[in-house]
Amino acid sequence: MAHYRASESKREQFRRYLEKSGVLDTITNVLVALYEETDKPNNALDFIKLHLGAAGSEPADTEALRVELADLRQKCNLLVEENKALRNRVRCC
Repeated sequence: MAHYRASESKREQFRRYLEKSGVLDTITNVLVALYEETDKPNNALDFIKLHLGAAGSEPADTEALRVELADLRQKCNLLVEENKALRNRVRCC
């Protein structure tokens, strides 16, 4: 009987830890979002991973966004230089 109480105490401590750290609320919110989804996804685990921020496709998306960001920064720099050149031409004439 003492063994049962010790393990029950550890479970209760772990439950309080999860509650205090916000894990239970986060998981509950994701499961509620899945429940309220009108068109249930084919893969519930992917839905949960996506809403927890651990989706498997994220690194590929992140890399694509980084490439796009680099391209846009380069274009922005070119446009800033072009703008400066045009302003100088307008001032000179």
